[in-house]
Amino acid sequence: MKCGLLEKTESQFVDTIDKEAYVWCEKNWKHDDYEHIHHRAQLTFVEEGYQYFHIDHKIYLVPQHHVIWVPSGKAHQITSEAKTVNLMVFLFKSVFEEEFYQNIHVFAVPTVLKEMLLYASKWNKSLIENDEQDIFFKAILKSLPNFCKESNGLEIPVPTDARLIPVCNEINANFKYNLDIDSLAEKAKMSVRSLQRIFKNETGITLQKYLQLTRILKSIELIDSQQYTLSEIAYKIGYQSLSAFTSSYFTVMKAKPGNNKNKREH
Repeated sequence: MKCGLLEKTESQFVDTIDKEAYVWCEKNWKHDDYEHIHHRAQLTFVEEGYQYFHIDHKIYLVPQHHVIWVPSGKAHQITSEAKTVNLMVFLFKSVFEEEFYQNIHVFAVPTVLKEMLLYASKWNKSLIENDEQDIFFKAILKSLPNFCKESNGLEIPVPTDARLIPVCNEINANFKYNLDIDSLAEKAKMSVRSLQRIFKNETGITLQKYLQLTRILKSIELIDSQQYTLSEIAYKIGYQSLSAFTSSYFTVMKAKPGNNKNKREH
């Protein structure tokens, strides 16, 4: 049993629970290395660490103190390199009719919602009917569209055109360096102009934006490791100054990079 759902096959979960909604909290969350699907809508709160959700040819980053909403029946795979991952997973049998609930959303958790989610942890793994819990969970569910401040910068698109995969692999492996557009075009076996046009059509973003997202996601991993100052992290991911990194981070995350706990900034 995982999150209250019975895993009948390696990727198929069966819901045998009568409750309309419940919460499943886990410390040191362990990930499967395959995609899975279940027929409950899912709200995941990352209390500590960070998560990557691989859904529909996109990779969604869910940092600490963020949530992701995944509609029912949506296949997804979860990965993370964080040292510790503590999650709260809320599973809903039915949802409201608004369009919000039919789409994936990732957003920072405002204080009110965070307190509501933490309060709900008292029902962790409880499958017993409880009137207070039912009303409380429905209030969380109903309020989500109002709490959501959509942050599209937290997703990295994965192109379906096979010619672009070597380009993405090259950027992922050498994100510290500036783009060599001619070399990337050569890897894709197309002209520079064609590469730029096809990459934008396939992913919705430019090559430069893809590089920026890759760098920022890597910085979140390094911040989580608590081994480096922000200046060291800025250099490691290819920025020449802390201010340039901070500006780029803010553009993507809509917040300043968090202070490192183990080392002070000099």
